[in-house]
Amino acid sequence: FTYVIAGWEGSAHDSRILNSNFYRGDASYGVRLGIISPYHGVRYHLNEFSKERPPENDKELFNLRHSSLRTTIERGFGILKKRNRVLHTKPFWSFATQVDVVLACCVIHNHIENK
Repeated sequence: FTYVIAGWEGSAHDSRILNSNFYRGDASYGVRLGIISPYHGVRYHLNEFSKERPPENDKELFNLRHSSLRTTIERGFGILKKRNRVLHTKPFWSFATQVDVVLACCVIHNHIENK
């Protein structure tokens, strides 16, 4: 992980998060300053592309790379949750401690990966 922002409650409205430090958004975010959203009405999902059906224009190439980034981010969080079972349970710590636990899990993950 190179950048992690932790501390937003699950009930935080998207606009509050977007006005903070959020960079990659899905199609529902639309065009906003600081948000990189995919093109609408253009192939997006990785399984829509192949050697036989490569991107045909700049928009499809952008969407392919955007989708690849999304997949990488989701895979990273999947690995983090698999490695740290504490992230699966209902939290019983204070919110501030929960934030610290998530950040600590990311630090430990990076330490393990960089050995």
